[in-house]
Amino acid sequence: MENQLVTKIKENYQIVFEEMGLLDQAFTHSSYVNEHRNLHLCDNERLEFLGDAVLELLVSQYLYRQFPEMPEGKLTKMRAAIVREDSLAEFARECAFDQFIRLGKGEENSGGRQRAALLCDLFESFLGALYLDQGLEAVHRFLQTVIFPKVEAGAFSHEMDHKTKLQEVLQRGGDVLIDYRLIKEEGPAHERIFWTEVYCDNQLIGQGTGRSKKGAEQAAAQNALQELKE
Repeated sequence: MENQLVTKIKENYQIVFEEMGLLDQAFTHSSYVNEHRNLHLCDNERLEFLGDAVLELLVSQYLYRQFPEMPEGKLTKMRAAIVREDSLAEFARECAFDQFIRLGKGEENSGGRQRAALLCDLFESFLGALYLDQGLEAVHRFLQTVIFPKVEAGAFSHEMDHKTKLQEVLQRGGDVLIDYRLIKEEGPAHERIFWTEVYCDNQLIGQGTGRSKKGAEQAAAQNALQELKE
């Protein structure tokens, strides 16, 4: 495993793997294994399976304790927002994990290093490796640094609520046509920014930007709600 990765996770997260083979496996994509069969490597798919379960447990536990008054339905929605593909891919990028995944040439050339699904799997694989190496508490400490502060800052609290709330507000007086329109997108694939406008009966009522189309729609709905309040 590259010394840079070992140094980065030690400096940023105070994590030092006892079994370096687990870390190595977590950052080995199946495409790399297929192109280097003579090395008898293991890909990260089994670690991803384990990491997914560990992540869901710890996020569920955290939300249960952090929001004691929140009903089950909203807890489920918030957990889904946190552990969904786009979110985990972004966490992987923030940790710079995308720089160290070992890919086959074909996967690399097709832009695999920027693919959200691949980065999501990588993040979960790292969690699985960390769990096997150091246990549940070590994974919990890592999530306390990478994910939980964003939840406490409100990054996921209203993610699915703005569009629903806007619809409720606008339809109090009867049915209306609510239309979200993507007007622009810019940037490379791994740093794409989307601009969206929301219309009510063809009248512009809000605008928003986001790292995904859905995120931009949520931002536009939030902006529209704010404008309606004023």
